[in-house]
Amino acid sequence: MNSSISQIVIAVLGIGGTLAAAVITQRSADRARARELEHTRQLQQDEREYATRQAQLEARRTCYATLSAGTRDLANVMTNILHALERGEMAEELRSDLDRARREHRLRHAEAQMVLPDTVAEAASTANRHLGDLYGLLMRLDGGTAQQGENLEAAWESMDKLWDPLWRMRHVMRVDLGITTPDQDL
Repeated sequence: MNSSISQIVIAVLGIGGTLAAAVITQRSADRARARELEHTRQLQQDEREYATRQAQLEARRTCYATLSAGTRDLANVMTNILHALERGEMAEELRSDLDRARREHRLRHAEAQMVLPDTVAEAASTANRHLGDLYGLLMRLDGGTAQQGENLEAAWESMDKLWDPLWRMRHVMRVDLGITTPDQDL
Protein backbone atom coordinates (compact mmCIF):
# COMPACT_ATOMS: atom_id res chain seq x y z
CA MET A 1 0.00 0.00 0.00
CA ASN A 2 2.90 2.20 0.58
CA SER A 3 3.77 1.88 -3.00
CA SER A 4 0.24 2.80 -4.18
CA ILE A 5 0.14 5.83 -1.89
CA SER A 6 3.46 6.99 -3.18
CA GLN A 7 2.23 6.50 -6.76
CA ILE A 8 -0.89 8.55 -5.99
CA VAL A 9 1.21 11.26 -4.33
CA ILE A 10 3.55 11.29 -7.33
CA ALA A 11 0.57 11.47 -9.69
CA VAL A 12 -1.04 14.30 -7.70
CA LEU A 13 2.29 16.16 -7.59
CA GLY A 14 2.75 15.62 -11.31
CA ILE A 15 -0.74 16.91 -12.11
CA GLY A 16 -0.32 19.78 -9.64
CA GLY A 17 3.05 20.66 -11.16
CA THR A 18 1.61 20.60 -14.66
CA LEU A 19 -1.29 22.79 -13.59
CA ALA A 20 1.00 25.13 -11.64
CA ALA A 21 3.33 25.43 -14.65
CA ALA A 22 0.37 26.41 -16.84
CA VAL A 23 -0.78 29.00 -14.28
CA ILE A 24 2.75 30.38 -13.87
CA THR A 25 3.20 30.54 -17.64
CA GLN A 26 -0.15 32.33 -18.02
CA ARG A 27 0.67 34.84 -15.28
CA SER A 28 4.07 35.47 -16.81
CA ALA A 29 2.48 36.03 -20.23
CA ASP A 30 -0.08 38.40 -18.65
CA ARG A 31 2.70 40.39 -16.97
CA ALA A 32 4.63 40.56 -20.25
CA ARG A 33 1.49 41.78 -22.07
CA ALA A 34 0.87 44.35 -19.34
CA ARG A 35 4.46 45.61 -19.63
CA GLU A 36 4.09 45.76 -23.41
CA LEU A 37 0.82 47.69 -23.12
CA GLU A 38 2.37 50.10 -20.62
CA HIS A 39 5.36 50.57 -22.92
CA THR A 40 3.00 51.25 -25.86
CA ARG A 41 0.99 53.72 -23.76
CA GLN A 42 4.20 55.49 -22.73
CA LEU A 43 5.38 55.68 -26.35
CA GLN A 44 2.02 57.11 -27.39
CA GLN A 45 2.17 59.64 -24.56
CA ASP A 46 5.72 60.62 -25.57
CA GLU A 47 4.60 60.99 -29.18
CA ARG A 48 1.66 63.19 -28.16
CA GLU A 49 3.91 65.36 -26.00
CA TYR A 50 6.43 65.66 -28.82
CA ALA A 51 3.69 66.58 -31.32
CA THR A 52 2.35 69.18 -28.87
CA ARG A 53 5.81 70.68 -28.38
CA GLN A 54 6.34 70.75 -32.15
CA ALA A 55 2.97 72.42 -32.70
CA GLN A 56 3.75 75.02 -30.03
CA LEU A 57 7.17 75.65 -31.56
CA GLU A 58 5.62 76.06 -35.02
CA ALA A 59 2.99 78.43 -33.62
CA ARG A 60 5.70 80.54 -31.97
CA ARG A 61 7.80 80.47 -35.14
CA THR A 62 4.82 81.68 -37.20
CA CYS A 63 3.98 84.32 -34.61
CA TYR A 64 7.59 85.52 -34.53
CA ALA A 65 7.78 85.68 -38.31
CA THR A 66 4.60 87.74 -38.64
CA LEU A 67 5.54 90.05 -35.76
CA SER A 68 9.01 90.58 -37.18
CA ALA A 69 7.65 91.21 -40.68
CA GLY A 70 5.08 93.68 -39.37
CA THR A 71 7.66 95.47 -37.29
CA ARG A 72 10.05 95.77 -40.21
CA ASP A 73 7.26 96.90 -42.52
CA LEU A 74 6.33 99.67 -40.11
CA ALA A 75 9.98 100.72 -39.74
CA ASN A 76 10.38 100.80 -43.55
CA VAL A 77 7.25 102.91 -44.00
CA MET A 78 8.52 105.26 -41.29
CA THR A 79 11.80 105.58 -43.19
CA ASN A 80 9.85 106.46 -46.34
CA ILE A 81 7.90 109.07 -44.36
CA LEU A 82 11.12 110.60 -43.09
CA HIS A 83 12.50 110.84 -46.62
CA ALA A 84 9.26 112.44 -47.82
CA LEU A 85 9.26 114.94 -44.94
CA GLU A 86 12.85 115.83 -45.76
CA ARG A 87 11.95 116.47 -49.41
CA GLY A 88 8.75 118.26 -48.44
CA GLU A 89 6.81 115.74 -50.50
CA MET A 90 4.53 114.17 -47.93
CA ALA A 91 1.61 112.54 -49.75
CA GLU A 92 -1.70 111.14 -48.59
CA GLU A 93 -0.61 107.74 -49.94
CA LEU A 94 2.31 107.69 -47.50
CA ARG A 95 0.04 108.62 -44.62
CA SER A 96 -2.27 105.79 -45.63
CA ASP A 97 0.67 103.36 -45.81
CA LEU A 98 1.77 104.46 -42.36
CA ASP A 99 -1.71 103.98 -40.90
CA ARG A 100 -2.00 100.52 -42.52
CA ALA A 101 1.47 99.43 -41.33
CA ARG A 102 0.79 100.71 -37.83
CA ARG A 103 -2.59 98.94 -37.61
CA GLU A 104 -1.10 95.68 -38.85
CA HIS A 105 1.83 95.95 -36.47
CA ARG A 106 -0.45 96.67 -33.51
CA LEU A 107 -2.63 93.67 -34.39
CA ARG A 108 0.38 91.37 -34.74
CA HIS A 109 1.89 92.71 -31.53
CA ALA A 110 -1.38 92.18 -29.64
CA GLU A 111 -1.70 88.61 -30.96
CA ALA A 112 1.92 87.90 -30.10
CA GLN A 113 1.43 89.05 -26.50
CA MET A 114 -0.77 85.98 -25.98
CA VAL A 115 1.96 83.59 -27.19
CA LEU A 116 5.30 85.16 -26.35
CA PRO A 117 7.38 83.93 -23.44
CA ASP A 118 8.40 86.71 -21.04
CA THR A 119 11.86 87.36 -22.48
CA VAL A 120 10.51 87.77 -26.01
CA ALA A 121 7.49 89.79 -24.82
CA GLU A 122 9.83 92.19 -23.03
CA ALA A 123 11.98 92.70 -26.14
CA ALA A 124 8.89 93.07 -28.36
CA SER A 125 7.39 95.63 -25.98
CA THR A 126 10.60 97.64 -25.99
CA ALA A 127 10.64 97.66 -29.80
CA ASN A 128 6.94 98.54 -29.82
CA ARG A 129 7.54 101.51 -27.49
CA HIS A 130 10.31 102.80 -29.78
CA LEU A 131 8.04 102.41 -32.81
CA GLY A 132 5.23 104.23 -30.99
CA ASP A 133 7.49 107.08 -29.98
CA LEU A 134 8.78 107.47 -33.52
CA TYR A 135 5.26 107.26 -34.91
CA GLY A 136 4.15 110.07 -32.59
CA LEU A 137 7.12 112.21 -33.59
CA LEU A 138 6.41 111.66 -37.29
CA MET A 139 2.75 112.55 -36.81
CA ARG A 140 3.68 115.77 -35.01
CA LEU A 141 6.24 116.67 -37.67
CA ASP A 142 3.74 115.98 -40.46
CA GLY A 143 0.95 117.87 -38.69
CA GLY A 144 3.13 120.88 -37.87
CA THR A 145 2.67 120.35 -34.11
CA ALA A 146 6.26 119.36 -33.27
CA GLN A 147 7.40 120.24 -29.80
CA GLN A 148 10.61 122.03 -28.98
CA GLY A 149 13.60 119.90 -30.06
CA GLU A 150 11.47 117.74 -32.35
CA ASN A 151 12.74 118.03 -35.89
CA LEU A 152 13.86 115.83 -38.78
CA GLU A 153 17.30 115.38 -37.25
CA ALA A 154 15.75 114.11 -34.00
CA ALA A 155 13.49 111.82 -36.03
CA TRP A 156 16.47 110.35 -37.90
CA GLU A 157 18.27 109.82 -34.58
CA SER A 158 15.17 108.08 -33.24
CA MET A 159 15.05 105.91 -36.37
CA ASP A 160 18.71 104.97 -35.90
CA LYS A 161 18.04 104.06 -32.26
CA LEU A 162 15.09 101.90 -33.31
CA TRP A 163 17.28 99.25 -34.94
CA ASP A 164 18.89 98.09 -31.67
CA PRO A 165 15.56 97.09 -30.08
CA LEU A 166 14.49 95.45 -33.35
CA TRP A 167 17.71 93.39 -33.49
CA ARG A 168 17.35 92.54 -29.80
CA MET A 169 13.79 91.31 -30.39
CA ARG A 170 14.95 89.23 -33.35
CA HIS A 171 17.78 87.78 -31.25
CA VAL A 172 15.60 86.68 -28.31
CA MET A 173 13.10 85.16 -30.75
CA ARG A 174 15.87 83.13 -32.37
CA VAL A 175 17.18 82.05 -28.96
CA ASP A 176 13.68 80.98 -27.91
CA LEU A 177 13.32 78.91 -31.08
CA GLY A 178 16.70 77.27 -30.45
CA ILE A 179 18.17 78.66 -33.67
CA THR A 180 20.96 80.51 -31.92
CA THR A 181 22.56 80.50 -28.48
CA PRO A 182 22.04 83.41 -26.10
CA ASP A 183 25.55 84.77 -26.65
CA GLN A 184 25.47 84.37 -30.44
CA ASP A 185 24.11 86.68 -33.11
CA LEU A 186 24.16 89.98 -31.19
